[in-house]
Amino acid sequence: MESSSTATARHTCLKLEIPSTDPLFVKGTWFDTHFHLSVTDGLRAWLCNATEEEVQERAAQWDQPVAEYIELAERFLGFQQPGTVYRFVDAGDDHKRLSWTFEREGTKLEWRWKFQPSYESRKITAGILDFLMDANINLSMLIRRILQEEVVRKTQSFEKLKLEAEKCLEQSERFTNEKMEFESEIYAKFLGVLNSKKAKLRELRDQLSKQEIAGKASVDEEESTDKTESYHSGSNAEESEEEAEKNITSSSKDIPAGRDRGRQRATRK
Repeated sequence: MESSSTATARHTCLKLEIPSTDPLFVKGTWFDTHFHLSVTDGLRAWLCNATEEEVQERAAQWDQPVAEYIELAERFLGFQQPGTVYRFVDAGDDHKRLSWTFEREGTKLEWRWKFQPSYESRKITAGILDFLMDANINLSMLIRRILQEEVVRKTQSFEKLKLEAEKCLEQSERFTNEKMEFESEIYAKFLGVLNSKKAKLRELRDQLSKQEIAGKASVDEEESTDKTESYHSGSNAEESEEEAEKNITSSSKDIPAGRDRGRQRATRK
């Protein structure tokens, strides 16, 4: 099915599939106030020319504006609607009746239009086939144009993405180089500060070692001085003790001699 439009008319062609019958092709030409329909099964053709008066009468029967009536008919005969029951049955004298159902405000309705046989079936069938072929060509060209536009759009988008990717890569490399330079500069400054701190620590450690050595030497001198004084004090004490012992000894020697003298004096008496 294909539709196109001109300044005054719209065209549709529907492949209508009805159970238990061969497929039918329904071509419609739609105007603002009337329409023309042609149906073919490939061998025979039928025509229906709905005049303005007939359309107005049908629209009035359904309490619809003419434009709404034509729009609804075009919808059901331009596309096979799901859930709709289509029929194409004999109406006597080689006439046919095309009908289709639809729902309106919860009520199931049916529209019917009567078709008369065409005495130019080949011409009608050929016209429908030509329309389908032209529509197919136009559709193919439209699809090709759409695909070409899509390819162009995708190519442009790809080129744009490629350019953006190259810019991002360049920017990433620049950031990486700047980061490496920044890190190298920071590391150099850090190493300078670290070496300075290490030198200061070594200096403080040397000073502390010297102070510990000087303090230890001072303590050793004080200990040696204390030992010397203790030694002299001990010697003096020993000498005093020796002198005391000597005095005691001499005293003890003197005491017996006196006693002996006393005894001697007593004897003499």
